[in-house]
Amino acid sequence: MNTAAAEQAFPAPAKLNLDLRITGRRADGYHELESIFCLIGWQDTVWLALRTDGMITLSNPTGGLHPEQDLAYRAAAAMRPYGRTGQGVSIRLDKQIPTGGGLGGGSSDAASVMLALNRLWQCGLKREELVPIGAKLGADVPFFLFGRNAFARGIGEKLSVIDVPQQWYVIVKPPVHIATAAIFSHPNLTRNSAPAIMPTFRNLQPFRNDMQAVVLAEYEAVAEVYETLNAFGAARMTGSGSCIFLSFENEDAAQAAYREISVLYPSAKITPGLERHPLYGYAD
Repeated sequence: MNTAAAEQAFPAPAKLNLDLRITGRRADGYHELESIFCLIGWQDTVWLALRTDGMITLSNPTGGLHPEQDLAYRAAAAMRPYGRTGQGVSIRLDKQIPTGGGLGGGSSDAASVMLALNRLWQCGLKREELVPIGAKLGADVPFFLFGRNAFARGIGEKLSVIDVPQQWYVIVKPPVHIATAAIFSHPNLTRNSAPAIMPTFRNLQPFRNDMQAVVLAEYEAVAEVYETLNAFGAARMTGSGSCIFLSFENEDAAQAAYREISVLYPSAKITPGLERHPLYGYAD
């Protein structure tokens, strides 16, 4: 018989790729990347209730997936060997981050499940122990476990802290889902950007996204949003898309742009950047 505890809420923030360059293609087909990953205040909420029957349940998997295919469920299953016998959890997701936008929502949910269970199940794993577990779930999960704004190399798994000044972001998601694999295999994709010698926020400017030109050429809806936002500043795409964003150095400037953009795109979001993951202390 299960004795379930009360639900507890855990935040799962989204991310932006402030800069993304493809520096090569490996023999195994994967691409070598360099990117600035930045945490932002737009977030899902992961609700967890501990169980005593050893079961893991997910009441509302994302996008109609079978629960066992959802990253949040898989994250809990990956943590099970490090807890005590009989420990289980019921998971419920409050999804606010749109899927298919390059914001990493599913990966963030998984990381927050891992971080929360590391404490709730008293697993006692250090961050450097959690990261390789998360890497088996998805390429962006290690970043959210890393928990700091990061400069990423390799396929995104080699992370180092990078200082990102406080920024505010206005984000619009076009009504399309980008086929990431198709973008990576596109013949016009830039694959030979020069690796950064001294990667800092300032040294990497002007920022760019090597995937952006291909996506804008292939997806008219994304190009339309890009052109609209570009009138307010230097618009960029995050990840492989489809979200387009603007960055601002202060909230007043961001709010002024947001007021106009939200008339055109009611689903637009304004959010601050974060310095650390809200659950950073869960893996000291």
